[in-house]
Amino acid sequence: MDVVTVGGGGAPARVSRFFRRHRKASLFATLGGPVAWMLLVYIGSLVVLVAAAFFKIDSNSKVTTDFTTANVKAAFTTGSFVDAIVRSVLIALAVTAVCFAIALPMAFYIAKVAKPRWRRSLIVAVLLPLWAGYLVKGYAWKSIFTPDAGKFAAHKGGGFLEATLGWTPGFGKLAIVITLAYLWLPYMVLPIYAGLERLPPSYLDAAGDLGARPFRTFRSVIMPILVPSIAAGSIFTFSLSLGDYITPRIISGGKEQMIGNLIDQLQQQNQALSAALTLWPIAIIIVYLLGMSRLHAFESV
Repeated sequence: MDVVTVGGGGAPARVSRFFRRHRKASLFATLGGPVAWMLLVYIGSLVVLVAAAFFKIDSNSKVTTDFTTANVKAAFTTGSFVDAIVRSVLIALAVTAVCFAIALPMAFYIAKVAKPRWRRSLIVAVLLPLWAGYLVKGYAWKSIFTPDAGKFAAHKGGGFLEATLGWTPGFGKLAIVITLAYLWLPYMVLPIYAGLERLPPSYLDAAGDLGARPFRTFRSVIMPILVPSIAAGSIFTFSLSLGDYITPRIISGGKEQMIGNLIDQLQQQNQALSAALTLWPIAIIIVYLLGMSRLHAFESV
């Protein structure tokens, strides 16, 4: 009886066998193109942007080849710029704190209290706001915060809060914090939920058997395990809030300036100074990421 050799030759089979034997080559072939494109477009454009901060501009507001540090000095010493930076950082930290306060009980309920068959539906409900348009949500919150226009117009207006509660934060910092917290809340819920999913139920049972009260169990058992997840979620909420300039413009009408708004305004007037201002958020995010890395945040991202 003749023996038929199964398997083959051909270029596709040889290529497949080569990549099975060389895992690193397979990984490079899969991710090499996208990573190279990201480095070229994202990192490359960022380097060009930072370099533009060290050159003068001519009378037509065009960047020249004359080197200068005046733009960077102005970006880091001008009082109005520093005030905007402080305001932006405080708003970003407030948004992160609000998201954490809401996300922790929400994620705990989904992961440990809700019945397993409902967990997927609850996670979808958390993600559902992300499906709506960014601008739609921004203008919707603006209509909610609209103050009574009776003092400024012939007719009285007012938004949802004014009509139902008789009070509204108006178009100030509090309104910006609430809106940004709504926008980025899912990015805090998901990492905390993932961290709680990895928490063995036996830990909670052991704490209860040893007589630990709920608060002691939360402080001594749950929180130490959740710290990397909380840090990971804060990276998203803090960085997204710090760089957001559309929401402050929509909600406050441009009255509450954040660093993103200044960069956007100066882009048409003084590109070099606008580029110098970008050094602020870059430096802040780098410091923040270094701090979060010490809390093992990147293990949960």
